Amino acid sequence: MSARTKARKRAVDLLFEADQRGLNAHELLAERLARPVTEAPLNQYTADLVEGVVAHWNDIDELLSTYSQGWSLERMPSVDRAILRLGAYEVLYAVDVPEGVAVAEAVALAKSLSTDDSPKFVNGLLGRLVEVKPTLA
Repeated sequence: MSARTKARKRAVDLLFEADQRGLNAHELLAERLARPVTEAPLNQYTADLVEGVVAHWNDIDELLSTYSQGWSLERMPSVDRAILRLGAYEVLYAVDVPEGVAVAEAVALAKSLSTDDSPKFVNGLLGRLVEVKPTLA
């Protein structure tokens, strides 16, 4: 597993935990950076990902809600929300990550962390964001 893949997994873990505990993801990140709960402290890429998602949270959620076709954010499994938020951030805002890599990494996370139907859903929704990205201002 590459360092960036591990960083993405840890970012999803933080986003998921914040969602489940009703916490601000940025504050949880700051807490984990100050007092790590694992042997390996969070790396900078994990922090960058969480901060990026938080910086664009409202826009990401609006786009996910708009293009999810019949699935409100609240209805999605929490882990799928975390994966989709991260994937959407990388597809739409991360300048150093090719869109195809962002989608593939999100699908791989969905395969390992969520339901059997989640990889297809994540792939379809993030693929749609890739398609409409040029029209977004």
